[in-house]
Amino acid sequence: MRGRNLRGELDAFLAEREAELIGFRRDLHMNPELAFAEYRTTQRVAERLGAAGLVPTVLPRGTGLICEIGSGEGPTVALRADIDALPVPDEKDVPYSSTVPGVCHACGHDVHTAILLGAGLFLAQQARAGLLPGKVRLLFQPAEELPGGALEVLAAGGLSGVDRIFGLHCDPKVDVGKVGLKAGPITSACDRVNIRVSGPGGHTARPHLTVDLVFALAKILTELPAALSRRVDPRSSLSLVWGRVEAGSVANAIPDDGLAEGTLRCLDEEAWHAAPDMIKSLLESVAGAYGVEVDLDYVRGVPPVVNEEDSVQMLSEAAESMLGEGAAVPTQQSLGGEDFGWYLESVPGAFARLGTRTPGTAHAGDIHQGTFDVDESCIGAGVRFLVGTALTALWEERQPTVEEPLVVVNLDT
Repeated sequence: MRGRNLRGELDAFLAEREAELIGFRRDLHMNPELAFAEYRTTQRVAERLGAAGLVPTVLPRGTGLICEIGSGEGPTVALRADIDALPVPDEKDVPYSSTVPGVCHACGHDVHTAILLGAGLFLAQQARAGLLPGKVRLLFQPAEELPGGALEVLAAGGLSGVDRIFGLHCDPKVDVGKVGLKAGPITSACDRVNIRVSGPGGHTARPHLTVDLVFALAKILTELPAALSRRVDPRSSLSLVWGRVEAGSVANAIPDDGLAEGTLRCLDEEAWHAAPDMIKSLLESVAGAYGVEVDLDYVRGVPPVVNEEDSVQMLSEAAESMLGEGAAVPTQQSLGGEDFGWYLESVPGAFARLGTRTPGTAHAGDIHQGTFDVDESCIGAGVRFLVGTALTALWEERQPTVEEPLVVVNLDT
């Protein structure tokens, strides 16, 4: 392996395949599919992998797939891309705009899919040449936006035997050719909190003969988030924010039921695990003071993505080696949710933010908007980055034996 010109091999590969990968991304962009309905996307990916001599396995629901590259001894590294779109109308005036009304790839999952496909095709070449020091498992995951797709992959054994896992996400705040990295929490846990209160209603002239449900609901809305802020370490950034409140229909009648719905977000894994029981206890305490019956529906969403330090270092080494000096840049924590966190509950790994902004552009828009688009040169950069990450991780995980001396691989050569 010493003396191999890996960057030169990637240059040659991308000179031949980059236009194809961009075209593949545009095809997905024109034909977006929502969570657990990604049948066409799954078929397109499976067909292209099959044409390269690989054997993908479609997940039991029929959307999403797993594909193993390499065989024999050595560690296994997983690379993940999400494939679903959002229920957001495409507002771009481009030749590849969505042909599906009200649906588009407003989060860049089409880009992630094209990048992982490209990385898989290159790594398959390496495996055929006997140059892959282990195995790489490609995870084309459905339903990240629902969420639930990561749990489907886990249930199908997608991480069985995997030593590390890596993923990336488009970031329009970072220039193409750069990768945003952070050890520790990089995204937030995100759960749904649904509360329904009930009790005898009545005339607003006689609140003492009712439970004054609207007043009680208002106290829950204010006191529950306040109490939570005093029960957890402030560094966990746990927050409960309401998005919907409903009670009553007229001004002079106290209703007999009401509801509140919101989201709980948290950057700390321990606090996230403790949150449901804590909210239940605090809710019963507040509601009990006003005599209302309360029903809590706490819906688990996703855990925080907590990047493992050694894995982040591997990402950094790959970025610097494959994209150039200074390619690895710091990034901030986000309170957005990402179901990649489920994988990191099982194996070590890390999640990166891939730059998609054309250098020099002042404002490139944001994800989850109908105007979102990328500088498509990020696809080639992403392929380089994922390939470098997989090989860096495989060689660092590989343990030398008495018969096999340690081989040092320089990705820059």
